[in-house]
Amino acid sequence: MKAFVLACLAALLASACATESRISDADKLQLYRAHAGAPVPNFQYFGRLDGWTPLGDTALAVWTKPSEVYLLELKGTCQDLDYAQAISVTNQFGRVYQNFDKVLVLSRASNQIPCWIKEIRPVDAKALKQAESEKRAAQVAEREKT
Repeated sequence: MKAFVLACLAALLASACATESRISDADKLQLYRAHAGAPVPNFQYFGRLDGWTPLGDTALAVWTKPSEVYLLELKGTCQDLDYAQAISVTNQFGRVYQNFDKVLVLSRASNQIPCWIKEIRPVDAKALKQAESEKRAAQVAEREKT
């Protein structure tokens, strides 16, 4: 019984530490913007996403390949983006266009109001990962200092 209680406490402590080292949506958006290139009118879409990350309710990042990331800035807020189970991106013959295509939030609570894509910017994935690691390390150092 003691082993079970200790295991539960260890799991609780580990999840608390992981939560504290989490980068906020606002900080993530700032990092993505800092590592994004100039706006492009469209990008190639291969019929599925390798991943996606909500960055608040007006932006998200989508991975079309493991090392190919695009920052999508949206026209206005996108309802339920932070809580979505999945998303879909419209496309025209395998290309996603700014001001024409949209992100659809797929969740039980959502009524699938389209979120129009205002701007598309390619992101330097390697530099972004490095910056995220440095940000997390800085947060841990700051937490240990206090």
